[in-house]
Amino acid sequence: MDLPDTRATEAAGAALARVEGVRTVYLEGDLGAGKTTWVRGLLRALGHAGPVRSPTYTLVESYELDSGTILHFDLYRLGDPEELEYLGVRELHAPGALWLIEWPERGRGWLPEPDLRVRLSGHAEDAGDGRRMFLEGPAADACRAALADGSASG
Repeated sequence: MDLPDTRATEAAGAALARVEGVRTVYLEGDLGAGKTTWVRGLLRALGHAGPVRSPTYTLVESYELDSGTILHFDLYRLGDPEELEYLGVRELHAPGALWLIEWPERGRGWLPEPDLRVRLSGHAEDAGDGRRMFLEGPAADACRAALADGSASG
């Protein structure tokens, strides 16, 4: 799916707010691919009004919303997957919490399997903020349907 600009990337993230039962999302793509922009769209759709930054240095940012707990992980700086044990990842896995995980390959073996895998990639350099998004996993079809419903109504 083509995402021509930042607004479209945020709208794609917002679509997940309309999908039930998703608890773990892997966000994949190079630096600057739009992973945190996608998360911002989802958080805004769920009612978060404050800033949304990539937790590159803190590794995890927690958001307490009316819809529940959202945990935004950025594992880019993780040296070894076992470091997740020291972060207390097992304790963070509260029932109903939504995990949004950037750079999930760096936590291999310590993370739950994803309900949705979102892969973002940039277009050619002359495309500006444009991206391509690929969805995989058990919740991919529901997310595609939510995207289609959103574009039809918006």
